[in-house]
Amino acid sequence: MKRSWGIHTRAIHTGMELEPRDVTPPIHMANTFIFESAEQVAQAFEYEDQPVYTRWGNPTTSVMERKIAALENAEAAVGTASGMAAVAAALLAFLESGDHVVATTGLYSASYHFVTEDLPRYGIRASLAEATDPSSFEAAILPETRVIYLESPGNPTLLMNDITALAALARDRNILTIIDNTFATPINQRPLDMGIDLVVHSVTKYLGGHGDALGGVVAGRAALIENILKGPIRRMGGCISPFNAWLVARGIATLPIRMARHNTNALQIAEWLDTHPVVAWVRYPWHPSHPQFDLAQQQMPGGGGGVVVFELVGGVEAGVHLLNRVELCARTVSLGDVRTLITHPASTTHRSVPREARLRARITDGLVRLAVGLEDVEDIVMDLEQALQ
Repeated sequence: MKRSWGIHTRAIHTGMELEPRDVTPPIHMANTFIFESAEQVAQAFEYEDQPVYTRWGNPTTSVMERKIAALENAEAAVGTASGMAAVAAALLAFLESGDHVVATTGLYSASYHFVTEDLPRYGIRASLAEATDPSSFEAAILPETRVIYLESPGNPTLLMNDITALAALARDRNILTIIDNTFATPINQRPLDMGIDLVVHSVTKYLGGHGDALGGVVAGRAALIENILKGPIRRMGGCISPFNAWLVARGIATLPIRMARHNTNALQIAEWLDTHPVVAWVRYPWHPSHPQFDLAQQQMPGGGGGVVVFELVGGVEAGVHLLNRVELCARTVSLGDVRTLITHPASTTHRSVPREARLRARITDGLVRLAVGLEDVEDIVMDLEQALQ
């Protein structure tokens, strides 16, 4: 029956079969679980059909994992302590010394540092390929390449990888593909349906949706997820807290409704910014000014997401002026909240990325990232207008 469920029904009902007597799933905060006999304990370790220890799995975490797997059309998912724990676990599960990974330019800063600095410490080489050019990825592939790592739309450039083309490129060469789908969410984009092997999320963002839970997830084929769970998650301990998993599962129930409004509000803000005299340029996947507008329509059929980026006439000084004058928009470094959040990546989220590398990825000095919330769009416009005076 679940195969025919719509996206709203899946978001609400998936996982509830684990707690059939509860309208809202309970929070299982136990770190370990009691068994009735030695034989039952041995069976649990042999077949893993019941919870043993929360680092290995937890009933509350399972609800969240099943919801995300259902939304991504994945066979399974595993929760992690943060989005970066998901990125690290997905990569380390399938890479070893001597291997090579090709990653997209324009990565989230922590992902950039993990790929270019941390992986080489384990003897894993990395190359960066131009996000918008599939031929750049093909040129970067070596005989030792085991993984292609993508992020689409990118943070904060909103530039996109051609997911279908890169999935086919990797599949022909027996290379695993992993993509960060945080910005789009499974409401707007489902990479597994386009041939990608694994999807990672920072559930801290839209899936949780309320700015109160830290976590991550990896979703994909069951055999791949089992490798991640039994490898990096159990051995390195990057499991999600049951309480945070409960908060995220609660947030997922309203994800389709929230994303619809994020999409609508963000597009209206992009249209307004595009006509403003002090805005040099604006970029939003579903706005015609985006250089990959046609690609966005194809691989993000659900909508353009909740993030708009733009550059002000006057560069850094104009950006600082804007951030200092906003009243409704919150000056902070995250996204995916019900509130509108605004940040200047060059001085915050990407200040640790070398300027040359940052500019190569088109994260300019004056770029402003606006994570559009669920407020009345007229109020967001009013706040931006008075701040841009």
